[in-house]
Parts: sequence; structure tokens; C-alpha cells
Amino acid sequence: MELETKDCPLFFVSGRKDTMINLLVKIFVKNPEDIKNSAVRQSYGVLSGGVGICCNILLFCFKFLAGILTGAVSVAADAFNNLSDAGSSVITLVGFKMAGKPADNDHPFGHGRIEYISGLAVAVAIIVMGVELLRQSFDRILHPEAMEFSLLSVIILVGSILVKMWMAYFNYGLGKKIESAAMKATATDSLSDCITTSVVLISVFVEFFTGFNIDGYAGAVVALFVLYAGYQAAKDTLAPLLGQAPDPELVADIERVVMEEAGIIGIHDMIIHDYGPGRVFASLHAEVPYSMDFLHAHDIIDLAESRVKDELGIEISIHMDPIVDDDEHIQQLKSQVIDIVKEIDKGITIHDFRVVSGPYLTNMIFDCVVPFDCALKDDEVRKTISDKVSQMGEGYNAVISIDKPMATKASLHPL
Repeated sequence: MELETKDCPLFFVSGRKDTMINLLVKIFVKNPEDIKNSAVRQSYGVLSGGVGICCNILLFCFKFLAGILTGAVSVAADAFNNLSDAGSSVITLVGFKMAGKPADNDHPFGHGRIEYISGLAVAVAIIVMGVELLRQSFDRILHPEAMEFSLLSVIILVGSILVKMWMAYFNYGLGKKIESAAMKATATDSLSDCITTSVVLISVFVEFFTGFNIDGYAGAVVALFVLYAGYQAAKDTLAPLLGQAPDPELVADIERVVMEEAGIIGIHDMIIHDYGPGRVFASLHAEVPYSMDFLHAHDIIDLAESRVKDELGIEISIHMDPIVDDDEHIQQLKSQVIDIVKEIDKGITIHDFRVVSGPYLTNMIFDCVVPFDCALKDDEVRKTISDKVSQMGEGYNAVISIDKPMATKASLHPL
């Protein structure tokens, strides 16, 4: 259950610059475009949490009143769902406040991951409420009670659907703008509330027009939607905590900036660490010609690191790898090894290729990057390559280090 928006990052509801969303952002967020700034992200989080607390408490009060008027467990369940949403908004607000704390001796990379943890806490709260709603609904199925139709309750439920729809767009718009899993989880919850309240409203009309009491069944449907929303939110917030693969666009951006530096002829072994939104650290190996002056090469690496930080806001550490690029014999051997690995699996790549010749053996030393979905085990890949290299000529021997891809390759130096 996800919201889809166009390319308009903030004013996506109406596209007009006098929308309520824009007005709220203008009032409560200073420098709203500086989303890499932890203080700005904190302001967005406070805005999202504050709006959620106010709206959900009001909805709880009105829906609880509607539940009393109709005697419907599904309406009352929906009311307490909004009360739990208010609690979730408190968690979101507190999470953003804590995530905005600066780095310290105990947390040198900052506290940004608290934002992910707050999103997970919201997801857990959604799931717990879903279980309780399901229990109440089964009890009402076994022991049905008549509902009373009330025009006021219908108006309250319709108004609730419209408010929740706006809140879903509001939180998803902010979440998309600042890339916040916690806000997107809140938006998903609001969208599920639109659906569940619609189900409750349908049950009220069914009871009024047909006499069939489907209150308990409608409550069960509400609970299932809540549980599904909680599952989706938990999945989205757990992924970065567990160490998901980096965004391919980010990988491509880092590669582009580094490769624009004259003298760097290839990169590999890129690793990206996510310490929370706006707190990304990276490392990679950059290949330079072995004949380049050492101090010149060092300056090039420093310039590449500075450009990545200035253009992308990412702290990066670049290791320099000198490679032989003007020896035809070595290039020919490398080309043959490339053909060998491609026969095994087209996703396998090699790097740091060098040749050490002795009186009896010619060692070809290189790193081999084997994708996680390769059909062969690492030892099988190593043995297969070694056997084929030994068949290239007498005395040829492969010394292979097996690596795994730490970043989704966009167009990293392929071999």
C-alpha cells in the first residue's frame, strides 16, 4: 500500500503555491530546501508530528462520539485507531528531535538512525492496535449488537475520510521531499485509515438499509487493513536498519563525480554506509596509472574527495590503486581472464589485476567480485578460474581474492 505522486516534491496536492501544506512549511520550517541539514529535518519532523497529534486527537473525539451514538464496535475501534495514530505522531516527533542531535564522542556519526527506529516504533504500534481491533471484532461477530443510524455519525465518518486523505498526502509529500521512512510509514497508516473508515461507513449503511448487522465483520476488515499497514511500515523502516543496498542513483552520482577528476581511470570496491537520512559515508578504490607522480596522484584523490563532499554532501575516503596501463602483454592476459570469468557468470567482474613473473611461474593476481546470486559457490568460482588460467599457458597461475558487491553497480569500472 503506497502512495504515488508526480515529480512535484512538495506542492503535489494541488500544485498551487498557496496550499495549506506550503503555508505550514513556510511557517514552521526555516530554509525548507536545505534538507541535508539536521536542524531542517528536525523541523519537518516536528511539523509532521504536531499536525498528526492535533488531527488524530480531534478525529478520536468525534469518532468516539459517533461510536456512542451508533453503538457500533467498528466505529469505536476506528476511533481508538486514531488515538493510537496520535501516539504514533508523538513517537515521530520525539524521534526527529532525537535524530537531530549532533554527533558526540559516543556517536561520532550522529544520531540519524533514531529516525528509522521511530518509524519502526510507529509500525509496531500499528500492529498492536490491529491485533486488539481484530480481537474486539471477533467478539462482536460472536455476540452481535444492533447499531443505531445517526446522520451526525455519517457526517463525522465522511469528514474523517477526507481529513485522513489529506494527512496521507501531507506526510507522504514531506516524507518524499526529505526521504524519510518514518513519515512515509505515517502516510501509509493514514491511507489505510481512509480505507478502514470507508468500510465502517459501509457497515453503517448496510445495517440501516438492509437490517443485516455486519459490524463485527467490518471491524475485522478494518483490523486486517491496520495489520497490513503495520507490516508495510515495519518492512520499510527495517530495511535501512538491516543494511539495505544503496540507491543505484547515489552510486552513479558518486562514480560520476570521482571519474570526472582527470587522472582517475577506474573505480571499484565502493562501500556506502547509511547512518540516517543525510548522514551518508562512503569509501572506494580509485585506479590511477602507476607511472603518475605520487604527489600528483595524491592531490587528485584529495580533489575527488572534496568534490564528492561539496556536490553530494557525502564524506568519502578514497584508496589509491596504481595500475599498469601501458603494458600490452599484461593487457592481453587481463583480457583473456575477463573472457574466462564472463563464461562462468556475466555478473562476475575483476579488478586490481597485476602480473608477477618468476623463473617458473607467472602469477596473475586479481580480485574477483562474485554477485550474491551466482549459481556457483565462491570456492567453485575460484577453482574454475584457476583451472582455466592454468590452461592459458605453461606456468600460468591465478591468485584470486573473492569479493562481494557492496554497492549496486551503475557503471562502475567494469573489470
